[in-house]
Amino acid sequence: MSATTLLSPTPSRPAAEKKAVIHRMVMPHHTCPYGLKAKDLLERSGYEVEDQHLTTREQTDAFKAEHGVATTPQVFIGGERIGGHDDLRRFLGKPVADPKATSYRPVVALFAMTALMAMAASHAVTGSAFTLRAAEWFIGFSMVVLALLKLQNVEGFATMFLNYDLLAKRWVPYSYIYPFAEGLAGVLMVAGALTWLSVPTALFIGTVGVVSVFKAVYIDRRELRCACVGGSSNVPLGFVSLTENLMMVAMAVWMALAAIGLPVGGGHAM
Repeated sequence: MSATTLLSPTPSRPAAEKKAVIHRMVMPHHTCPYGLKAKDLLERSGYEVEDQHLTTREQTDAFKAEHGVATTPQVFIGGERIGGHDDLRRFLGKPVADPKATSYRPVVALFAMTALMAMAASHAVTGSAFTLRAAEWFIGFSMVVLALLKLQNVEGFATMFLNYDLLAKRWVPYSYIYPFAEGLAGVLMVAGALTWLSVPTALFIGTVGVVSVFKAVYIDRRELRCACVGGSSNVPLGFVSLTENLMMVAMAVWMALAAIGLPVGGGHAM
C-alpha cells in the first residue's frame, strides 16, 4: 500500500548507504503481501534490509500514529521515509501500475493461451500443431474461456453489457443469457456436435454483438469498457469485442457451410 506523502529520490547514493529499514505487518494470521513485495524489491535492488515486524494490531496502529501514516509497510532509506510499496517503486524509478488504467493485457493473454491450447490439441490428435482444425479449436476455446470469465460475475457482466448491446437494452434478460449461450456454442463447436444448435446460436449473438459494438464505438463515438472478458475488466470497448463477435460469426458460417457439404476443410456433421 502507498503512503500519501512522497519524497523525491536522490539522484545517486554511495554503495555504503544502500541500507533500508522496512516496517511491515507480520501477524500470526496475516502477513502483509505489500510488505513482502517491498522487502523483495529492496533486496533485488541491492539494499541491505533491516526488517522490522509489526506483530499486533496495537503495535501497527501505534506505528501509524507515530509517523502520521495511514498504511503499512513503510520504508526508510538514509533516515528518510520513502513510503509504501508503490512509493518505493517510484523512488527506485520503476513503473507503478494504475488499477484504473485501460489495458489489453487480459485479452492478449487469453487469446495467446487459447491459441496454444488449440495447437496442443491439434498436435495430440493429428501430430501437427498447424492444422485447420487447430484454427477452429482456437475460436471454440476462445468462446469458452470468454464465457467462463463472464460467468464468474454474471451480474457485473450484465451491467456493463447493458451500456451498449442493442438487444439487451430492449430485453434485459438477454444480458444474463448471453454468457451461457456463448459458452454452450463454444463447447459444441469444439466438439463438432449439434451444429444445428451451435451455428444459429453463435450466428445470432455474434451478429447482434457486431452491430451493437460498431454502433456504440464507430457511430456514436462512445468510450466504454468492454464486457468481453467479464464485468471487472478495464479493456476498452472496440476492436477486441468486435473481433470476439466476428470470430463467432465466421465460425458459425464456416460450420454451416461444412454441414451442407461445401468443401471448406475440416467439416462437421449435423
